[in-house]
Amino acid sequence: MSAESRYIVSPEWVAGRLNRSGFSVIDASWYLPAHNRDGKAEYAEGHIPGAVFFDQDVIADTTTGLPHSLPAPEFFAAEMGKRGISETDTIVVYDGPGIFAAPRVWWMLKIMGAGDVYVLNGGFDGWKAEGHPVETTVPTPQPATFTPDFQAHRVTSFEAMREVVASGKSQIADARGAGRFEAVEPEPRPGMRSGHMPGAKNLPATAFSENGRFRSNDELRAMFAEAGIDLDQPVVTSCGSGVTAAIITLALESLGHTDNSLYDGSWSQWGGRDDTEIVTGKA
Repeated sequence: MSAESRYIVSPEWVAGRLNRSGFSVIDASWYLPAHNRDGKAEYAEGHIPGAVFFDQDVIADTTTGLPHSLPAPEFFAAEMGKRGISETDTIVVYDGPGIFAAPRVWWMLKIMGAGDVYVLNGGFDGWKAEGHPVETTVPTPQPATFTPDFQAHRVTSFEAMREVVASGKSQIADARGAGRFEAVEPEPRPGMRSGHMPGAKNLPATAFSENGRFRSNDELRAMFAEAGIDLDQPVVTSCGSGVTAAIITLALESLGHTDNSLYDGSWSQWGGRDDTEIVTGKA
């Protein structure tokens, strides 16, 4: 069997560490309207013992006019501290189905200075299916200090994205589904143009996992090769609103690729403007 990502952990691994000092668990469940699921409501109904909830629409910069934009480091650190989480903790992030919204919070923690962060394979659905404990009581963690060390170079701004598109100095990996990428399906947000940025390659986020479990490193490497992504060159990841782009980031980092950044505005920003170049069809 080929090696698994060093950032992915099993339910058994997590279960064996619950209640340890310096071990934190975050429920980062977030869904698209089409999923017909409510992450916050599901957390209230049951979660991994001791897990705190991370609302991706609240722990965000709400002034941008874009969904769940990356918050300022100081705000992020204060919110983590309220949840009893320090940047020195061992942190596991999970979502409902597995590899969907959790990688976004994994990425945020990493670029904000946390060094020991993982994603739960199989998500909470898999956790329950294996019979691991579930609690309904919302924990009241002791406040902690999260000292941020923000890695600004891991975030691509709109202006920087324009330069990437114009120069081709970085590869662009788009995590949206093929239908949206090729403009044969409409965007879920009203009034938004369909298509993709010139030069972008399509790597649908759903292809990186099966039944909520992350693919092996060999499978990930083959996916990048098939998409035409050179792992020896820089990559910018993108998606609809900056969430599932982090799945590609997780895959890149799993393969030792560190020269990558995430376009936080993603298609919500690029496709929502009328002064950006868009192409349709396959890459």
